[in-house]
Amino acid sequence: MLQLYSFLSTILFLLFLPLILVVSLLKKKYRGRTLQRLGLTLHSHLPKTAGSKVPVIWIHALSVGEVTSALPLIIGLRGRYPNALLYFSTTTSTGRETARQLSKGIVDSVFFSPFDVFFTLQHFLNLIKPSLFVLVETDLWPGWLYCLKKRRIPALLVNGRFSKKSLTTYHRFRLLFRPMFDCFSLISMQNGQDAKTLQHIGIPADRITTLGNLKFDAALNDKFPASLKIRRSDLHLPQNCPLLICGSTHKGEEKILLIAFCAIKTKIPDFHLLIAPRDISRAGEIELLARGYNLSSSRRSLASEESTDILILDTLGELASCYRLADIAFIGGSLVPAGGHNPLEAATYGRPVLFGPFMDDFTEISRDLVAAGGAVVVATVDELVEQILSLLNSPQRAAVMGAAAKNLVQKNQGVVQCHLDVIEQLLNSPVSPGNG
Repeated sequence: MLQLYSFLSTILFLLFLPLILVVSLLKKKYRGRTLQRLGLTLHSHLPKTAGSKVPVIWIHALSVGEVTSALPLIIGLRGRYPNALLYFSTTTSTGRETARQLSKGIVDSVFFSPFDVFFTLQHFLNLIKPSLFVLVETDLWPGWLYCLKKRRIPALLVNGRFSKKSLTTYHRFRLLFRPMFDCFSLISMQNGQDAKTLQHIGIPADRITTLGNLKFDAALNDKFPASLKIRRSDLHLPQNCPLLICGSTHKGEEKILLIAFCAIKTKIPDFHLLIAPRDISRAGEIELLARGYNLSSSRRSLASEESTDILILDTLGELASCYRLADIAFIGGSLVPAGGHNPLEAATYGRPVLFGPFMDDFTEISRDLVAAGGAVVVATVDELVEQILSLLNSPQRAAVMGAAAKNLVQKNQGVVQCHLDVIEQLLNSPVSPGNG
């Protein structure tokens, strides 16, 4: 089945290659990425280590969310294998930029992932010569996994999570998807329920484990660059003003947040708002929206020294550190059906957390945060206003919520160590091909 997929995908790719090249030339964001994903410029991004016998570990993360999940593991790998070659690939441009900023000085190279076609995959593997491949959360490509298996390179899925829709599809078409999952030496899921579902599609239980969620270990610490320790003065925010930070917002959410902000500002005039859109190219759109509500705004990227009602964080890699400056954190992608985003970055700093009803991609984490008393679900503008005012007018309640959120994170940390132990076993297993 996988052989047929590999053959057909390669044929189709070759047919559409002229169109792909034209699009990459016309659109700036695709130019450098396309050449690298074809493998044509990969050699220039790799260190010259011919003949080296050190382990080569290739970690792949789809985009920004997966990159931040992977960082604690990458830091742990560097600590345990100081001489290893660590390669970090992503699929999106924002993911690569985030990876470059946050893993600087930790990994040996950051680059775009290959297209899932036979000749490109072979070229990547010939250059990288991985001892182990680590896939973070998602971005499953059958041809890629098949090539790894054919070369007897151990493949590990970490922080595995699947949406209800994906799990239903995998179960319904298990005869098609089982060969793909069979390519993994080990699959580590975030929770036991997803692990059981994989067993139901025929994956042997001894190749599935539940090691917990790496996001619990993704708290910023002293191993991250000092430049990420942002202060209010860096953002030109008043030191003592009440501050709501809305992270990873999506189109349709900012209007709700601005309506709520205006209502709160009539009662708390020095209230300030920081909005970090998931797509930073939407900063101009949010500025126009704010202007429609007679609100002043500024962008982080323009380094304005003026203090405005709203600061738009249109930079990459800074949101997690900014949460420590907030009085309250709102998690975006949850008031609209976008699946939500990671609430643990705010919880780590002991901040009370609010999010909407659409937290499908973080179902277990959001449920546990609410149950622990560290978060509240808000579904409407009125509920948002009510909860924010309640927290700002009751510092004691805010402190209790923040402490509960932080305590949940602390209780679930230590996941990285479990993953490092598993990785050591895979690197030392007889099937590991070593470097070359």
